[in-house]
Amino acid sequence: MKPGVAILCLVLVGCEPASRDVLGTLEADRIVLPASAFERIEAIAVREGEQVVAGKLLVTLDTTTSAAQFAALQADIRRLTEALGELDAGSRPESVRGAAARLTQTQARLTDARAQLQRIAPLAKRGVLPALDAERAQASVAAARADVDAARAALDEVEAGARVQTKAQARAALDVAIAQAAAVRAALDKLSVHAPRAGSIERLPYRVGEQPPQGAPLAILLASGLRYARVYVPQPLRLRIDIGSAATVTLPDGRSARGALRSVRSEPVFTPYYALAGDDAERLSYLAEIELQGADDWPLGVPLRAVFEPAP
Repeated sequence: MKPGVAILCLVLVGCEPASRDVLGTLEADRIVLPASAFERIEAIAVREGEQVVAGKLLVTLDTTTSAAQFAALQADIRRLTEALGELDAGSRPESVRGAAARLTQTQARLTDARAQLQRIAPLAKRGVLPALDAERAQASVAAARADVDAARAALDEVEAGARVQTKAQARAALDVAIAQAAAVRAALDKLSVHAPRAGSIERLPYRVGEQPPQGAPLAILLASGLRYARVYVPQPLRLRIDIGSAATVTLPDGRSARGALRSVRSEPVFTPYYALAGDDAERLSYLAEIELQGADDWPLGVPLRAVFEPAP
């Protein structure tokens, strides 16, 4: 037997547990705070081992790129809002007057073109003028008539205001810009990493100036408050306990606390050497967690023994 195992067995009063005894270690909830983006670490506001309150700023990533994207989208929102406002308000009086003036001008050119054709056509028919002059005059009348039709359509559109389809497209473009800005704003906020709960900083894997990949842990927080016993339950005992089953947990120094089973893995695992006890034939066990009461100040990582109480 290895020395470490022998010491653990002696401390825990022998390696032969009762049928409801299990071995394990004392743990606390570990919260891993990952990098939300591939950005350089700009500042670290805490040190390893430091106690922090919920909401405390821990790590700040570089915001240059995201801030520029957000500013650009804000500008787009202002521009699209103004454009939609103009469409909703309808055409301005000066726009209507301008379209009406262009129609009057085209009508005048059409009148002139018709008068020119009336003068040239008889002369070309008698051979006084080339036939080509008459053809050009007819083309000028046709072009002037097309200009009048276009100017009249433009005036009708200005007087009627923007079409429903145009307004819908403008409103949709504004909605897209607003949604994109909200997404970038959320991403920008995530570049400042805060403690979700009170606790102590267990580890800060990176330093200022480094650029961790997205998803890499920026900080690991040990949550304050409830401790739990992580134990390995052999299969025979697993059949006799369930979520909520009561247990008494004892440390090597004699301290004890009551708790209740809060979770059990559905798949069995190989029992680690330090949790083996009694008949080593039962090497497969189920990883379980016992939530403890009155053990908030117990040291983490110490070995323990848990005894499940019989069901009432």
